[in-house]
Amino acid sequence: MRAISAGKLRGLRRMADAQGRFKMTAVDQRPPISNPIAKSLGKPAPWEEVGRFKAALIRELQGQSTAMLLDPTYAYPFAEEVLDPRLGLIVTLEEAVWRDTPEGRLSDVIEGWSVAKIRRMGADAVKLLCWYRPDAPRHITDHQKAFVRRIGEECARYDIPYLFEVLVYPLPGEANETTQYVEMADKKSELVFECVAEFAKPEYGVDVFKLEAPVPARLCDGSAAVQRAFDEMGRLCGRPWVMLSAGAGMAEFRAVLEHACKAGASGYLAGRAIWSEALKLYPDWAKIEAELRGRGAGYMQEINALTDAHAAPFWQTLGGVKLAGNDAGFARTYGDPSQ
Repeated sequence: MRAISAGKLRGLRRMADAQGRFKMTAVDQRPPISNPIAKSLGKPAPWEEVGRFKAALIRELQGQSTAMLLDPTYAYPFAEEVLDPRLGLIVTLEEAVWRDTPEGRLSDVIEGWSVAKIRRMGADAVKLLCWYRPDAPRHITDHQKAFVRRIGEECARYDIPYLFEVLVYPLPGEANETTQYVEMADKKSELVFECVAEFAKPEYGVDVFKLEAPVPARLCDGSAAVQRAFDEMGRLCGRPWVMLSAGAGMAEFRAVLEHACKAGASGYLAGRAIWSEALKLYPDWAKIEAELRGRGAGYMQEINALTDAHAAPFWQTLGGVKLAGNDAGFARTYGDPSQ
């Protein structure tokens, strides 16, 4: 049984349903939303238009969600008028645009933002995405490791859950090189396994993993070989984990999620698989909202049923949970910032 601090335990429960399963909607995407809007308008996407789309996502999809993942740049300024306060609130911390170098990607936080600020705004968890290639030059991997470690230390200091997303990507010069937020076309399972194994180390302080499929989504066909890859990824986690959709289509992500839940995942944190079809209807707001209320919410009902049937409660992965320091000295110990 794992002992968990008061803030982290409260945050995990806020993000999950009563059975400890995560059904979380991602509304924090920035280029994947602003770029199509800009293309449609023939000019840079106005802040108000991106925010309006995100507000529609929150309003129409939150009824099927246990938590919403928002960015502080576009989504949160529009959220307070529409977000159900009974849901968990996760706020993303990483900058949407990474630094591309000839040897790999370098990540950073949104300028002016921090774990402290996310905690101060009342969020239940911090989400961080890190692009990582274990076979990149050491100065690249060292930078990314230090980045992830620093945020983990801050989450421990402010006692807020650390929801960590790691994605592999093509190195410069490789086949299928891209700078888009898309799944690596020729992704190797070994790269995903190495990423999970690295960041599962206690020094990073990760509480929940948000993971991509260990094989390309198009290959998740229900076979025993693919299931073994998911099983290995789950074994390496050592803590609760959820699946991301990485731009997969509805049918593809449903297959991915079924593999993941059978391997011990506690649910999903997905975005584009749910709402990408609605974005294609921009700027027809009536059609966008109808698509979200219909196909979007209906699809969430399907994957929620799958999650209920197969996902593991988050505490199961930990062998059960209990409040750390839950004894007569709790008030004194928890109130001491050195403890």
